[in-house]
Amino acid sequence: MSIAGGCDRAVWLAQAAGCATVQLFTKNNNQWHAPALDFEHIARFRAALDETKITEPVAHASYLINLASPDDVLWNRSIDALVVEVERCHGLGIGDLVVHPGAHMGSGEEMGLDRVARALDLALERTRSLRVTIDLETTAGQGTCLGARIEHLQGALERAQHRDRLGICADTCHLFAAGYAMDTQAEYDGTISRIAECVGLDRLRVWHVNDSLRGLGSRVDRHAGIGLGLMGLGPFRHLLNDPRFRDSRLILETPKGIVDGEDLDVRNLRILRDLIEPRSGGRRRG
Repeated sequence: MSIAGGCDRAVWLAQAAGCATVQLFTKNNNQWHAPALDFEHIARFRAALDETKITEPVAHASYLINLASPDDVLWNRSIDALVVEVERCHGLGIGDLVVHPGAHMGSGEEMGLDRVARALDLALERTRSLRVTIDLETTAGQGTCLGARIEHLQGALERAQHRDRLGICADTCHLFAAGYAMDTQAEYDGTISRIAECVGLDRLRVWHVNDSLRGLGSRVDRHAGIGLGLMGLGPFRHLLNDPRFRDSRLILETPKGIVDGEDLDVRNLRILRDLIEPRSGGRRRG
């Protein structure tokens, strides 16, 4: 949700759409500069959470951050920016910060993963007293971006020294675009088993629930509304009825707008919730 007008604005928008949780940027995601969060801003955000009963909000880090960069200037600037993002999350009371692993820019996957792990360690060391978990997100794998293979996240986590404050975020569109099929129950189970084997389901703290405009294995990151892309409803039905993720946070990153008088966030939530089978116990934290 947008933070135009203040971070608390995202909470009120989430409530209006019928959400149970919310993801937001704590600053302009396309700028390095971050104006300080003053007491009033923080107080409004926390009051909004209390009043709306929106729980366990998630933040997403700036897209400018590249933890895998071979360029020392950009790499160090990315670490500094990540530290600021963690500090802002702590101030607001947000426990999870989602970040893309980054792009190795031609230096190679192994070197890139080494850089990601070292950057995470440095950021976590500088924020050691703050209770914020950094969640590495799966990616579609465009260009030299790391994260298209589950093994990339595994490699970064295994190289890091401060794994107690590291998790992962799985994006359905990104997994699909990266070549992980989830349409049939067997395909879905296979993908989840791969995540479990590589990083462990206990580290899977957040899901991004998005359809894809591009095909399986396209390696192109283009989100679509639920049922309006190429994934079909199968992957979402399997996910929403999987008891292992009943208490997970599921975040929509689908296109915004109004169609036929209905808010698209409301529409996507309705479609997803209609997929929940009563006997599954379901889950509603989205």
